[in-house]
Amino acid sequence: MKRLCSHFLMAILAVLYKVLKVSEIYILSNKDIQGANKLPVIKQIFFKKDLDFKRYDYLIFTSKNGVLAAQNISRDWREIPSLVIGEATAKMVEKCGGKVAFTAKKFYGDEFAKEISKNFDKKSKFLYLRAKRVLSNLTSILVDRGFDVTESIVYETICEECKKLKKPSKNSFIIFSSPSTIECFFKCFDWDESYKAVAIGKKTATYIPSNIDYIISPSQSLRATVDFIKDTLEYKF
Repeated sequence: MKRLCSHFLMAILAVLYKVLKVSEIYILSNKDIQGANKLPVIKQIFFKKDLDFKRYDYLIFTSKNGVLAAQNISRDWREIPSLVIGEATAKMVEKCGGKVAFTAKKFYGDEFAKEISKNFDKKSKFLYLRAKRVLSNLTSILVDRGFDVTESIVYETICEECKKLKKPSKNSFIIFSSPSTIECFFKCFDWDESYKAVAIGKKTATYIPSNIDYIISPSQSLRATVDFIKDTLEYKF
C-alpha cells in the first residue's frame, strides 16, 4: 500500500513539474545574460582596415561590434569622441578607453541620424564604423541633411556552423535580436510549434516567417527583454 501511494505521489509530482516547469529562454548570440541560455547562431568577422581616425571629429557606433572592430584597427580611435546607440555600446566604448560624447535617446538608426542632425554641426566630419549589412538609412539621412559622413565596413555577421549548435528544448522562448539571428536560426533548425518568438525591434520582426506568431519586446536590450519574458510572458502562453 505504501509503495502504491509512493508511485501515485511521484506521478502527481511529475505532472505538476510539467505544468509548472519554467520555460527556457534562448538568446541567439554569445552574450552572457543571466537567466538565458546562449545559442550563438551568429558570429562576427572583423576586417583589417587602414583608417586615419584623426581625420574625423566624431565616430558613429551602432553596436558593440563596431567598437571592437575599431579597437582591432588602431587605438587612435579612443581619442575621437563617439556617438553611440544603446547603453551596451556606450559601456563598450568606455571599457576600451574611448569617450562617449552622445548616446541616442532612441534605438533605431534612422532616429539616431535625426538626433545627430539636431545636436551637431554640419561642418564636423563623421566616420560611421558599420557592419556589412545594416537595416537603417543613417548615412543617407545625414548626407541628405548636409552632413559630411564617411562609412567604413569594419565587420560582417555570419552564421555559425549548425553542427556546433543544439536545438532548443520544447516550449522555449526564442529571442530574435536581428535579421541575421533569424536567418541563421532557420538555417539550422525547424520551428517547433511549442516555441514562443520574441523580436527585438519592429524591423527585426518583419523578417520572422509569416506563419510564426511573435511578440515585440518593449526594449532594445537583451537583458531587459529576458526580464520582460520572465516578469510578463512566462505564464501567459
